Amino acid sequence: MNELIGRVFSFETKVFPNESALYNQLASQGQSPKALMISCADSRIVPEHIMQAQPGDLFVCRNAGNIVPPHASQLGGVTATVEYAVMVLGVRDIIVCGHSDCGAMKALATDADLTAMPNVAAWLRHSLAAQKVCRDSYPADLSDAEKLRNMALENVVVQLAHLRTHPSVASGIARGEIALHGWYVDIHAGQVLGLDGETGQFVPLREGQPLPVAQPHARRLAAAPAYAQAAE
Repeated sequence: MNELIGRVFSFETKVFPNESALYNQLASQGQSPKALMISCADSRIVPEHIMQAQPGDLFVCRNAGNIVPPHASQLGGVTATVEYAVMVLGVRDIIVCGHSDCGAMKALATDADLTAMPNVAAWLRHSLAAQKVCRDSYPADLSDAEKLRNMALENVVVQLAHLRTHPSVASGIARGEIALHGWYVDIHAGQVLGLDGETGQFVPLREGQPLPVAQPHARRLAAAPAYAQAAE
């Protein structure tokens, strides 16, 4: 802890003086982050570090398992963060970011006994769909590492589906103002994978190549305008 406190002093005396103009601008003009990132609370995954972000670039929500509860099932910090980011800050891109060696996903992949941690068990129920997909749709003879990786990837897909149940997100998607991204950080390889919404698979993010997007910015209304006018 003393080491961390020392870094606070270093921020005040060395970092802040060089960034004072940026902090003063943020303090006086407010924030306008480029994206909302929902990532795991794992100490090894630091969204700002991965994206090389500056203060003010990201609006970040971290929790065990990078989970987004369906809107109707639980009102809490994640729900409020999503709503605020979309409706107040005008965020146009939302990233759900999983990672390798995730403890939450490992608990699901191994059917860990969570009796002593009832709150953790209740929280991870929001990932049971991913667990079911992995059990029913993948080979049973995979290695533990492969099972864990699959669980983390499928969990990102499930949480993106949950995001669409949030009214502010659903409305933004319909208007073509919000895009959804699913990412997976491989800690061992230092690599980030992105979910391609067209293929349904994760592919590496590569400089100079199109960014894989789970749900691109595109107006989406179920009723065709001509049909709606005819009905009237």
